[in-house]
Amino acid sequence: MNVHRVLRGAESLRAVDRPAASVATTVRRVLRRTRTDGVLRGSWLGHPLHPLLVVVPLGAWVCSTAFDYGVGTPETARKLIAFGLATTPPAMLLGLADYAELDERQRRVGLVHAPANTAAVALFTASYLARGHSARSTAGKIISLLALTAVSAGGALGGHLTYAQGAGVHRWQTPANE
Repeated sequence: MNVHRVLRGAESLRAVDRPAASVATTVRRVLRRTRTDGVLRGSWLGHPLHPLLVVVPLGAWVCSTAFDYGVGTPETARKLIAFGLATTPPAMLLGLADYAELDERQRRVGLVHAPANTAAVALFTASYLARGHSARSTAGKIISLLALTAVSAGGALGGHLTYAQGAGVHRWQTPANE
């Protein structure tokens, strides 16, 4: 399988154009009405915030796997999953803010990126719940591996948006003398 071909294939999903445009318009309208669009998109920093914040839940979830398989305790893995879940909503909000400013081809990729990551969140939630009071749950560990697979696919699409499509790269350039 050619991964590049799969990632580029998301750019060709014209069937999602209408819902993708609708989501972008709605998000843009809400953000402008609340006067939070520039702040949430990182205007004050000079580049998007979503890529910075998304590493927090991702890091927690990757580390949880290390704790599941020998570095530490399964209870720590469960706590890391919870931490990742708790830090996901702000990352999603920042992603939506960025999504509102994407062009048509980028929105197509974004509309595949978001559900992949939403599936990962659902799976990590299921893993957390499966572990219940017994952090050593085999089912919880297996579900976490499935969740990591989903979030990896979502991350690959996010990377494609940024690096191959240049989403957010042109933002708020400042002169060198400032």
